[in-house]
Amino acid sequence: MINKENMKKAIVTVLLCHLLFGSFLARAEVLDMIVAVVEDDVILERELQNEVAAIEQRIRQSNSEAPPSYVLRKQVLEKMIVDKLQRQLAEKAGITVSEDMLNSSAADIARRNNMDVEQFRTELERQGMSYQSFLDNIRNEIVINQLRGREIGGRIKVTDREVEHYMETQDKIGEESTQYHLGHILIAVKEGASSTEIQKAMGKADDLVKKLRAGQDFAQSAISDSDDANALKGGDLGWRRMSEIPTLFVNEIRQMRQGQVSEPIRSPSGFHIIKMIELKDADNHVIVKTKVRHILIKTNELVDDAEAKKRLQALKVRIADGDDFAALARAHSDDKGSALKGGSLDWVSPGDLVKPFEEAMTKLGINEISEPVQTQFGWHIIQVLGRENKDDSSEFKKNLVREAIRKRKIEEETELWVRRLRDEAFVEIFQNRL
Repeated sequence: MINKENMKKAIVTVLLCHLLFGSFLARAEVLDMIVAVVEDDVILERELQNEVAAIEQRIRQSNSEAPPSYVLRKQVLEKMIVDKLQRQLAEKAGITVSEDMLNSSAADIARRNNMDVEQFRTELERQGMSYQSFLDNIRNEIVINQLRGREIGGRIKVTDREVEHYMETQDKIGEESTQYHLGHILIAVKEGASSTEIQKAMGKADDLVKKLRAGQDFAQSAISDSDDANALKGGDLGWRRMSEIPTLFVNEIRQMRQGQVSEPIRSPSGFHIIKMIELKDADNHVIVKTKVRHILIKTNELVDDAEAKKRLQALKVRIADGDDFAALARAHSDDKGSALKGGSLDWVSPGDLVKPFEEAMTKLGINEISEPVQTQFGWHIIQVLGRENKDDSSEFKKNLVREAIRKRKIEEETELWVRRLRDEAFVEIFQNRL
């Protein structure tokens, strides 16, 4: 009986034979040499070279200095291995990304960069990246995010009591209004590591802290030495409020000043080094609430879009001629819940209503009635009756705390899950290729 491990070793032997034969091939075929075997798949030299080139370009654009080539190749390869393991798991779970979802995500990214898709494609190509590579990266991110959501997100719960406990026990004055821009380096320790391996990792972390405090560049050190998923971003964790910071780091961060580097912090994953890059205070959260009412005409086999718009235009004319909006809403609106209240949706906050409705509502003056507006529910005419500014800081803070606790739990669980996935997988790296 041949077990799975022996089968995989046999695969590696065959692949090595292929490499020995391939060593006599031309330079073009050298790019197809295998750098690593990941379960039943492989990573090729050309794949690694392309990814290294992309990361080098990103590092240059961020005005950071790239580490030596052999260090960067090792870090990039490790990221590719972990990504491939997650994609393999996603494929087994039947997770796919439709073309519509992919194109929609690409369009959203283009819009956030103030471009349409064609302009964004041109800009990518100007920077040396093909649009297809960009789409492949987006597909990969969506698949991995969906996998993590299925494997981890569904298990994470945040109770009202956890939110209350945080707000009762943490310093309420100013803490949640303060944001922290953090850098992070992880010197990983695998599960079941020996005391010798733990001591070696701790020594590496201590030595790195000394160098960072002596002026060594943090971003470059993260790219070279960190085992965290953000390593190739220079270890940048971005801006976070206290409730969004892993519990393990909270006490240390409370005592840190801008520019300071922490002592190594031990966790099940290894030794963490934190840098306080910047701090800033946020303003109170004020929202604009809107008192609004509407009349809805739904489309069906008897009422098409043109007919729905025609009916609403007629109702708008009647209102302009003096008919009561509320009476017409009760008589004609297909939104039976609001029709009973004369079309009133009462006071609404940003995000309460679907986007096309809210966008049209936001453009209206007080007592002004919109042209017919289409949403997923049908066609509407909308009237704004009032607006007021409301300090929503208390509720906003609760929601921030709830979401931040959830995010923190997901990050902590994801770190352990990814490390376990990597440690338990069959991975063969051909060191002579690095």
